[in-house]
Amino acid sequence: MAPGGGTYRDVVESRTALADYGTAPTEPESRNPPSRKSAAAVGGKPGVHELLECPVCLSVMYPPIHQCPSGHTICFNCKTKVHNICPICRLELGNIRCVALEKVAELLELPCRYQFLGCQDIFPYQSRLRHEQNCRFRPYNCPYAGAECSVTGDIRSLVSHLKDDHNVDMHDGSTFNHRYVKSNPQEVENATWMLTVFNCFGHQFCLHFEAFNIGMAPVYMAFLRFMGDDHEAKRFSYSLEVCGGGRKMQWYGVPRSIRDSHKTVRDSLDGLIIQRKLALFFSGGDGQELKLKIAGRIWKEQL
Repeated sequence: MAPGGGTYRDVVESRTALADYGTAPTEPESRNPPSRKSAAAVGGKPGVHELLECPVCLSVMYPPIHQCPSGHTICFNCKTKVHNICPICRLELGNIRCVALEKVAELLELPCRYQFLGCQDIFPYQSRLRHEQNCRFRPYNCPYAGAECSVTGDIRSLVSHLKDDHNVDMHDGSTFNHRYVKSNPQEVENATWMLTVFNCFGHQFCLHFEAFNIGMAPVYMAFLRFMGDDHEAKRFSYSLEVCGGGRKMQWYGVPRSIRDSHKTVRDSLDGLIIQRKLALFFSGGDGQELKLKIAGRIWKEQL
């Protein structure tokens, strides 16, 4: 974003025919029922699955599992968070391992922590964590790039979040003609313009535009991200172009999934890149104001 934390909103020209638009888990997981090997609770007593739940983060514990002198267990990540003090009896945790619980846990099969989002798979204890790191049902991170946002969720909830909390422009259609304006562009070294989301083909696409430096060279970059997984993103293609002064630059590409962070996509230079001098040439005038019009189109590939 711009120095001082600003985010620029692009100028929009609207028409009807051609729309103009600019290691172990650390979060709590839902309580899943124990699998056929997980020794379900009997007579109101907790089953092994419940015994594996960290009392602090409520996630399933993975080795090393620590315990206090009284036998209360806690996961490795939370041991530091509670400053080595048992959250239940307040005794010092020390470095006592609960080896017995670790060995019992290795015999279990557990449901994915994202079962409540639709994953119905069951995994051996040791391979569950590896699966969850790439589970297709895991929540997505908010794709907004103008601020650090920690919100996660499914696509439907993130679309509502972008609209309600970030005031992102939402537009229907697969073609667009977006105009970005900024006075004194020479003073801008790092800037992020307001995100725009397009609804088409039953999916959502995020259009990003920003200024940054490649080495010592100031550039502008536009790129598209797909709100969904990578295998779905590859079903689509998009084009971007900028015109001015009898010249035209074009970019053809495949939208990147929002599983890839905004920074990852930007740093890979996977988009339309325009050097600042050329961008000001496209803008016309005396080079004191950026007036860059970027046209684009999204289409679905025929498989």
